[in-house]
Amino acid sequence: MAEANLSGGLIGGLLIGLAAILLLLVNGRIAGVSGILGGLIMPNSALEKMWRSAFVIGLVCGGAIVAWIRGAFPMPLQASTSLLVFAGLLVGFGTRLGSGCTSGHGVCGLARRSPRSLAATATFIGCGVLTVYLTRHVF
Repeated sequence: MAEANLSGGLIGGLLIGLAAILLLLVNGRIAGVSGILGGLIMPNSALEKMWRSAFVIGLVCGGAIVAWIRGAFPMPLQASTSLLVFAGLLVGFGTRLGSGCTSGHGVCGLARRSPRSLAATATFIGCGVLTVYLTRHVF
């Protein structure tokens, strides 16, 4: 079972890296999902809307395909829908506050050796660790 998880994570990571490289080579754009989604809400042109829509649809379809192959979610969700929506809104606020998300900073920014992205990614990881600790051991 550990081998399946390792290979799935490795394949997923390779696909994310490949998508980021292709987007940079083909469109000259950084694969920051929050920026791509934000630009889809207020696109500058039809071409802009088209590639952003294709990217977001690909993300959703990729997740749906994996869920279909693996049999939906491997573990039950441990939070209410309202809490998940609230958490999603907080993540959206955080990506605006941090001028990017883990995909833009963590995947693309670190690959470009950006000090700003290193600081942002360290902050994301640190906050994630703190959140897990607080929700599992304090609250």
